[in-house]
Amino acid sequence: MEHQELWKTVLGEIELQISRPNFLTWFKNSQLVEKNEKEGIALVALPNNFAKEWVKNRYHKIILGSLRNIDGSIKYVNYVVVSHNTPLKPSKTERKQKAPELTDEKSNLPITDLRVDSKTNLNPKYVFDSFVVGSSNELACAAINAVIENVGKKYNPLFIYGGVGLGKTHLLQAAGNAVHLKYEGKVRVLYVTSEKFINDVVWALRNKRAEDMKKKYRDVDMLIIDDIQFIGGKAATELEFFYTFNALYENNKQIIISSDRPPAAIPTLEERLRSRFEGGMIADVAYPDYEMRLAILKTKAQSLNANIDEKTLEYIATKVQKNIREVEGVLNKVLFYQQYKNNKIDQKKLDEIISETSQVSPKNITPAEIIKTVAEFYEISQQELTDRGRKQEIVEPRQVVMYLLREMLKLSYPNIGERLGKRDHTTVIHAYEKISKEINSNSVFNQKILLIKERLFKNT
Repeated sequence: MEHQELWKTVLGEIELQISRPNFLTWFKNSQLVEKNEKEGIALVALPNNFAKEWVKNRYHKIILGSLRNIDGSIKYVNYVVVSHNTPLKPSKTERKQKAPELTDEKSNLPITDLRVDSKTNLNPKYVFDSFVVGSSNELACAAINAVIENVGKKYNPLFIYGGVGLGKTHLLQAAGNAVHLKYEGKVRVLYVTSEKFINDVVWALRNKRAEDMKKKYRDVDMLIIDDIQFIGGKAATELEFFYTFNALYENNKQIIISSDRPPAAIPTLEERLRSRFEGGMIADVAYPDYEMRLAILKTKAQSLNANIDEKTLEYIATKVQKNIREVEGVLNKVLFYQQYKNNKIDQKKLDEIISETSQVSPKNITPAEIIKTVAEFYEISQQELTDRGRKQEIVEPRQVVMYLLREMLKLSYPNIGERLGKRDHTTVIHAYEKISKEINSNSVFNQKILLIKERLFKNT
């Protein structure tokens, strides 16, 4: 596989793992410029020193993992600065040195793999000191703190849900790190993503190592699983998790789960798993309000020792109203212009950065994309949404499409009715009013709509 083709494939994987604003900021001008097959070293080029250091320190693990997934011969990744106007001439040191060594700024001790603990899978950078608590996540934080004080005895299982980029992973890993520290390692903690759990199940089945799988996941005192919604519809994985859940629960071991939606809104999840999730404590993480967005920006800027005007932070907090990742993406780009290009950020440039980094505007979304996204979310066919069928399970998805076509694209009621089975405009008006009311009165349903919108923004 040629370097350009390989890197394009790798970027596709990376884009799925980080926010789009951060992806565009740090990877848009990156390239794979060399691969030493004999020594297994890949050389990644960034356009400047600031980008090189940022990517190396923050995304090295993701880059290395993605490269290895595609090309198993790659063992190390090194980084080099290459301007678009300057031909690449990496030094012998850059070509031959092994994996870049990261250091802890406080102790100057070398650290590897972004300091992720191989036994717990926890990253020490996720702590409560850098987690901003506000009205949008205070219930989830309170539940987490109660669990830390009474592992396995209170709020078990604890199910935390919320949209993409709202800090769920930070909260879960901070909980694991807090427990590990508080009980001096005597409480065995294991954090995994649902993707990792699925991969382990597949590995155990292929290699007939079911006992190894059981030992790994059941011989712990606290199991934390991130993004559980992805196991829905995978029969073998659901079965294994069901038995793992029961084994831990019956022995008073703590289970913490996160998802992008509440258990009731995961359509492919087995009923017996759903009932177990709902048997514990369910807490949501909502979208941050202005005060919380500003607090996050200030905390982030302080952690980076960045000198940035408070009015700039206030303006970003006002304009960027989506998730935390998007807020941080704008801040990263502002810092890039300030620190690398040594440019003063005026109002015009700030608006330009926000426009470039924030999610696309509704004008780029088409009716076909709304229908497609809603169909995928509810796991039904697009044809079922647009024909004249009256199946009960299609009613809500079709009404959601009607609502989004009106709310986001401002289509006329007759136009919407014509697109969805040539229905009368009064049917569309009824659907729009019903969904609007449900959004305001039902937080679970509101979360569904927010998730669908996120998918729309991500896919366009």
